Amino acid sequence: MSKALITDHTFDPLDVETSILQPLGCTIDARQCRTAAELCEAVKGADYVITQFAPVNTEVIAAMDRAKIIVRYGIGVDNVDLEAARSRGIPVCNVPDYCIDEVADHTLAFILAVTRQVVPHCLHLRDGQWSLAVPLVQMRTLRDMTVGVVGFGRIGREVIRRLLPFGCVIWVFDPVVAPAVIELSGAKAAGSFDDLLALSDLITLHCPVTAQTRGMIDARALVMMRPGAILVNLARGNLVDTGALTSALQSGRLGAAALDVCDPEPIPTDHPLRSMPNVILAPHIASTSVAAVRRLREAAAGAVACAILGKPIPNVVNDPANRPGARPA
Repeated sequence: MSKALITDHTFDPLDVETSILQPLGCTIDARQCRTAAELCEAVKGADYVITQFAPVNTEVIAAMDRAKIIVRYGIGVDNVDLEAARSRGIPVCNVPDYCIDEVADHTLAFILAVTRQVVPHCLHLRDGQWSLAVPLVQMRTLRDMTVGVVGFGRIGREVIRRLLPFGCVIWVFDPVVAPAVIELSGAKAAGSFDDLLALSDLITLHCPVTAQTRGMIDARALVMMRPGAILVNLARGNLVDTGALTSALQSGRLGAAALDVCDPEPIPTDHPLRSMPNVILAPHIASTSVAAVRRLREAAAGAVACAILGKPIPNVVNDPANRPGARPA
């Protein structure tokens, strides 16, 4: 029998994965690995690896003696060293389409909450007050705002579709998408990231973490944004320099932030972001719903099933077949 290692997971029981893989003669070894040392031991003898948040780095991939595939529970694959896996001929795949509506809905919820000051007024009322909880200037109307969207992928496009009926001006920056394609969506294509920063009253991030995007919202970017602008991040925490973000919020240079993700995660209990009145936080849950989580788990186990059956593996993000020495999955 073959073995699938699940390095870590936030759902129990693993009945979905078991129902798909067990009939194919594949046993499941479920762990909750947090460190590279734990992973190096766990991956030995595993034919297939499914991971959620565990750090599958170069050292861990070097310890894989049988792995034919690595599957990420999720869209982003920044916890997996793609180049190390590619050099070993191990395909890495993700699940790119399981939570598009959930994240787009959550983005809109954050945008409306932060522009209409929903949380401050809820807390104000609970404190016995019956009045505006913030200065009038902080009550914003989307129709009068310019929204910048970074990333024109599946989620970015759905966010734009949800924003259009509100009548706001929408600018998009995505260097790999032709301006004409962006403009077909009803948005405008920004010539550069700096242009988007300067044009937008609110910026929402929907791009992957790469060498080019990691830390893209840093002190320089925050200075280039309009005074009092709003930042929304439901993509990845390390797109943003947390220290620079905190300073910009404390100084008033940045008007507000709404974050489902942060760097680090979880946010330390004593971090200033947790108590700022101009910050809305969620614990990396924008992608969740009963249906989305089931789709995620079925797709992850389904990718392993494809490897077992010798079928084409879906959503490979590191293309190991083009590397010398790649072995078939």
